[in-house]
Amino acid sequence: MSAAVHAREEEGKVPVYVWDLLVRATHWLIFATIIVLSVTGFYIGDPFIIAPGPATQTFVMGWMKIVHFYAAILFSTSVLARIGWMFVGSRYARWTQLVPTTRERFQHLWGTFKFYTFLRPAPPPTVGHNALAGAAYVGVFGMYLIMIFTGFALYAMSADVGSYMTRFTWLLPLFGGPQSARWIHHVVMWLLLGFAVHHVYSATLMAKVEKNSTMDSIFGGYKLIPPSELPPSEKPRG
Repeated sequence: MSAAVHAREEEGKVPVYVWDLLVRATHWLIFATIIVLSVTGFYIGDPFIIAPGPATQTFVMGWMKIVHFYAAILFSTSVLARIGWMFVGSRYARWTQLVPTTRERFQHLWGTFKFYTFLRPAPPPTVGHNALAGAAYVGVFGMYLIMIFTGFALYAMSADVGSYMTRFTWLLPLFGGPQSARWIHHVVMWLLLGFAVHHVYSATLMAKVEKNSTMDSIFGGYKLIPPSELPPSEKPRG
């Protein structure tokens, strides 16, 4: 745990291991690959580097496509691993943290919305994802899947004969053909970049308001929670 966690612990808050290793690893892998995919995708769609000499010597576009392809594999693997972990992982990694399934969760969703819209001075207490953020992540993971499917469809279109990627050509008609698939791929990229900006802002805001080491937790896994806000199974005994 970081020095900030130990300092907060002295204020009467309890360190709770919220984000396990797989959650943190997939979070940072998805973040890193989105950056790489965005930069290389920009270049593939609109080359902004003009290299002197024949393409056989510089191979800039070729390298961009290679990096884009392998980053896409890592992105897809991370997303699918995180989705699978929603069903077998720890309590704070489960799908129930994203989809509100209880009355209390719905109440927290509305309460968090009121906090974000300045109708409430403080958000409802939560240990893992707050209910509104969890619901938003359902849409984010939906966009991840759209990026994966459109990306695989576009790659299949130009894959070599005999490549296993040609098996994904059936995806193209689902998105209205290559031009529509490319447009959707581009638009969703911008939506994900916009979400990333909002995500950093909202995480910083909640860390400042709740003072629970929210920002530290995505590195070390621990949040600092007042004992009164802990689930019954995690309340200190004795």
